[in-house]
Amino acid sequence: MTAPMDDTDPRGTIAVLARERGVSLAELSRVLGRNPAYMQQYIDRGTPRRLAEADRATLARYLGVRESALGGPVRDELVAVLRIDAAAAAGPGGLVEDDRADGVLRIDAALLRQLRVRPDNASMIEVTGDSMEPVLGHGDTILVDRGDRRGVSGVIYVVRYDGALLVKRLARVPGGVELVSDNSAYPPIAVTGTPDIVGRVVWLSRRL
Repeated sequence: MTAPMDDTDPRGTIAVLARERGVSLAELSRVLGRNPAYMQQYIDRGTPRRLAEADRATLARYLGVRESALGGPVRDELVAVLRIDAAAAAGPGGLVEDDRADGVLRIDAALLRQLRVRPDNASMIEVTGDSMEPVLGHGDTILVDRGDRRGVSGVIYVVRYDGALLVKRLARVPGGVELVSDNSAYPPIAVTGTPDIVGRVVWLSRRL
């Protein structure tokens, strides 16, 4: 469970976030290009009194929080999220030869925090097909957390299967895993071995 953040105490906030992320203060110092003891001294001894603006911005991006949580000004923030140049098929699926990023979309940083998705793990992909209706429809844009590849049964993931990206629910069955559609017209797909999970679907954007 995430502890509440106190925007007036950036030192305490950084210490809490580091523990929750499993990141050492020495690692945070390395991210800033500082000596290994820099963040320990900042938190325990109050040296320096304030983080430099560039350091604060770097830590905020790395930890996935708004700058104001680390003592910066309060303002609306948008973060860049990779747009993957490949349709994630919610049907039979066409072959995907190239799933590299072809640009970025700007998304509310508060939304990513609410979803607990780090900006560097977030990707936006367009859905094609109707096999995941009514939950996901053709043309929907989904936000994928590439940091979550746990393969929880019943959860929707983007999975790389037989040369294609598919959007399916995972189902743990005796002897393996099935990729299951919400639309009953599409039969489950049996997967031998461990599925190649790209990431968990955590949010969708739908055009009216």
